Amino acid sequence: MNDIQDGVLIIGGGLAGLFCALKLAPKAVTVITAAPIGRGASSAWAQAGIAAAVGEGDTVEKHVADTIAAGDGIVDEAVARMMVSQASDRIHDLLGYGVPFDRDLEGRLQVSREAAHSESRIVRVRGDMAGRAIMQALVETVKNTPSIRVLGGYVAERLLLDNGRVTGIEARGFGGDGDGELLTLRGSHVVIAAGGIGHLYEVTTNPAEARGGGVGMAARAGARMADLEFVQFHPTAINVGKDPAPLATEALRGHGATLVNNAGERFMVPLHPDAELAPRDVVARGIFAEVQAGRGAYLDCTRAVGKGFAEEFPTVYGYCREAGIDPVTEPIPVVPAAHYFMGGIWTDMDGRTSLPGLWACGEVTSTGAHGANRLASNSLLEAVVFSARIANALGAEAIADAPDGWSEGSRDSGRIEPRPDTEQMKRLRRTMSTHLGVLRNGEGMREALRTILELEREADTERFANVLATAKLIAVCALNRTESRGGHFRTDYPEEDDAWRRRTLTTLEQAEMAIPALLED
Repeated sequence: MNDIQDGVLIIGGGLAGLFCALKLAPKAVTVITAAPIGRGASSAWAQAGIAAAVGEGDTVEKHVADTIAAGDGIVDEAVARMMVSQASDRIHDLLGYGVPFDRDLEGRLQVSREAAHSESRIVRVRGDMAGRAIMQALVETVKNTPSIRVLGGYVAERLLLDNGRVTGIEARGFGGDGDGELLTLRGSHVVIAAGGIGHLYEVTTNPAEARGGGVGMAARAGARMADLEFVQFHPTAINVGKDPAPLATEALRGHGATLVNNAGERFMVPLHPDAELAPRDVVARGIFAEVQAGRGAYLDCTRAVGKGFAEEFPTVYGYCREAGIDPVTEPIPVVPAAHYFMGGIWTDMDGRTSLPGLWACGEVTSTGAHGANRLASNSLLEAVVFSARIANALGAEAIADAPDGWSEGSRDSGRIEPRPDTEQMKRLRRTMSTHLGVLRNGEGMREALRTILELEREADTERFANVLATAKLIAVCALNRTESRGGHFRTDYPEEDDAWRRRTLTTLEQAEMAIPALLED
């Protein structure tokens, strides 16, 4: 391929990757993405919006305080303050790219409120379509930006290093005309914006591309990792065997819907004073325990919503009817789903990783902004803030402007749908869900780690080796943290421990050195 050695390579076509590419214009940028841009990204599935203190009476200080409270003791306050203070600027950037954020009758940005926010500060599009609308606007802008070349249908497999500096990547065609083709791409800087890890779990709200490959690839190259034990689960995915799982919005419980098991018992009542309206992690644990015990969990909306379901909650109603469920007269089967990853590649405030030449932004990172538990709608905010900061930091580098015709080098291998999981991937997902999910304990996590090591010995592709590296890091960090905090709950260590009121920092090499002792316990 006609590569520019001092151009920028961006891995990932979601919000973070595309926003960074646009901010770098007119510098030469190549975006490498497994699916056509916008299609394989969790960003497009985000229903809520972006948290920003732009409403009347709201302040940066209030937003910082809410973020710290949600993060359960380990948020990096300086990072959180920087992030929320730049929210307004990034919202206006998105408006400039054509994102049609909701406005009130006076033309001001309309904001709504979500759980754990003390003020209304969620900037939305048509209620629950923010992610889709943002991605549509960015994709169109990228297509009309001559400095951005897009290679669709290629999975980044390996980072290339020269004397400890990242200088490029190897990417393999994955389906379509380019299936199996190996590309070697060189650039002066590489930005990983490859998304999260939800597809490591059997039940997830994430697309199939979100299986932790970017995290594992960086870890195998020697990058520092952070907070890998912290996975956030949404409590009420609709349990109808769909992958990814559709969600039954929390608004249903706010409307009075109740959670029952197959005996009709409201199991949340004895678990928390707020019952169904308890914090998300508490509800997720309650549901998971019922499912694991064989009693099942169901969201009963028959009395609270009843005949008005199709009009009041049309999206959930459609999901249910597709699965043969009538939510007007029948309870909806639910199960917790892997939703968001607080861990990932460690970066500084400008998105630099510990490896020279390598940068990262979006869910693939752990910046310290989320701590042990993400505050709702801070994820899209983090993506745009840090991708913009990477672009700003790279502005001081000697990066070439894109030559004429650069974007004409874009190509797509033709792959649209993800391939079915292999038997090895299915086994990994079962293992992660059973032993490294909502509820964890030492014995189960050790069993999971042994399974991951066995799969690692059998791995025959770079892509799966990257995925397994991420799973191994999650298992090691979860075993090592002998307490419960945020998205990490151990039944054998159910309380918080002040000695663990800190972030987890590790490399893959350090994690592997700890494995023998962890397996002996």
